[in-house]
Amino acid sequence: QVQLVESGGGLVQAGDSLRLSCAASGRTFSNYIMGWFRQAPGKEREFVAAVSWNGGSTYYADSVKGRFTISRDNAKNTVYLQMNSLKPEDTAVYYCAAKLSFTDFRAGRGMNSWGKGTLVTVSS
Repeated sequence: QVQLVESGGGLVQAGDSLRLSCAASGRTFSNYIMGWFRQAPGKEREFVAAVSWNGGSTYYADSVKGRFTISRDNAKNTVYLQMNSLKPEDTAVYYCAAKLSFTDFRAGRGMNSWGKGTLVTVSS
């Protein structure tokens, strides 16, 4: 399995941009579909974005489509989430996740690895 460590969270104002990074350990990073989830206070965890093994396909939640971009660099064992036009409702702990298949990926079920999360706070 891979171990995942997120970074890049912080406090920003509405309309600002932020880039999250997720560094993975291990030599099999390119075998995993990678994704981002988030959990706001008092809410359930929700899917944000995912990227295929080679970065050729990406998937987004409707709430972030057009504002967020997921990408990966397999040479650096890192996945990114570029977040633009941030809104207060984007405030959450953002988690990186890895899975060997896309089955139930959006539901966050059966993930092979989770990071510990990074907090993003967007003020109005």
